[in-house]
Amino acid sequence: MNLKTQNVACDGLVTYNKKILLSIINLAAKEISGVASLCVNFNGSFFKKLFSKNYYEGVHVSDTKDGLIVDIYLNIYSTYNVADVAFRVQENVKTGIMSMVNMPISSINVRVMGVEFIENKK
Repeated sequence: MNLKTQNVACDGLVTYNKKILLSIINLAAKEISGVASLCVNFNGSFFKKLFSKNYYEGVHVSDTKDGLIVDIYLNIYSTYNVADVAFRVQENVKTGIMSMVNMPISSINVRVMGVEFIENKK
């Protein structure tokens, strides 16, 4: 599936492969300190991941008339504030999408699926 955006400067049409967008979102989410990992298995359904073309390693994207709806499924380290990490992930993903592909965004939903504890090595 490809996503399209209008290029105002030269009256042209730019088409992006959905995998490019999913990769941008994935990398932007992983950049934030406090994010332990992205969940490979969201909503407990292995088959959704296996057969969904809109899913890539913890990221699901839907294209609507109002813009993109982005769902990010992640685990957070126990020593970080969940709300703060989720907000920074939203901001970083929004900045990444707008700076790289300039597509309208309807919503960015961060779903914290778990907390990972860091073991103290003695």
